[in-house]
Amino acid sequence: MNGERYLITGGTGYLGQALIRHARCLGVQIAATFHSQTPPALAEVAWHPLDLRDAAAVMALIREVQPTVIVHTAFRQYDPDLMAVTGEGAGHVAVAAAQIGARLIHMSSDVIFDGEKGEPYTEDDPPNPITDYGRAKARAEALVQAAYPAAAIVRTSLIYGFEPMDRHTAFALAVARGERPERLFRDEFRCPIFVDDLAVALIDLAQRDYRGVINLAGAEILSRYEWGCLLAQAYGLDPGLIRGAWSAESPTPRPRNCALDISRARQLGFRLRGAREVLQSPGRL
Repeated sequence: MNGERYLITGGTGYLGQALIRHARCLGVQIAATFHSQTPPALAEVAWHPLDLRDAAAVMALIREVQPTVIVHTAFRQYDPDLMAVTGEGAGHVAVAAAQIGARLIHMSSDVIFDGEKGEPYTEDDPPNPITDYGRAKARAEALVQAAYPAAAIVRTSLIYGFEPMDRHTAFALAVARGERPERLFRDEFRCPIFVDDLAVALIDLAQRDYRGVINLAGAEILSRYEWGCLLAQAYGLDPGLIRGAWSAESPTPRPRNCALDISRARQLGFRLRGAREVLQSPGRL
């Protein structure tokens, strides 16, 4: 892998940080972007400020860095500029990547679906989002596919980890400790994936010529409530203190069952563990 140059957009984000940790072990050159969050000082990483809304700035940076691999993780979820950053910004990255011929890995999401299929979604299922974030991610997929058909589009699920801890895990544990009054949905299903498993899979994918959509998610389908109970048990807390609720009764539309079918990834040899296997790994917590 010597001579390769990685550009990781959203390098200060949760997945971006994990990708940098793993890429640093490979001896590749690493560049990463940030927007509002101050990046850590890492000798092996060249940091670049970037506003994804600015197509010219995106093009200029990618021409300057000349990466062989781009992993596009940057996004906004609740920002007023959600569509401009998460949707249109992905298109800017794809156009620039195509121009220099870089390998592009674009991160998408399971919430591009409405969650009403009743069985896990495959790579062939078309997006049908019901949330603003889902619509932005679906727009991003369409733009990437149009601008750069050779790109790999990765649909994933809830990303979790422990060092540092992700916000989903921290929230569930706060509920289990009685520090937050919220309830966890019993009818909202996802496929949580350990951040290091995902980072390793993405670096593996970068070395392949796979193009198009691929599902890279955890091997176990869990409701938010089940996930919270598993975490509570792993941390020695009483899962009985977690109260359940029904997403179907929420006034805000939410995709309920966004489980992803990872059969294709498994056939290609990707190692994607379920949450129980990760939590039971020695020294994991």
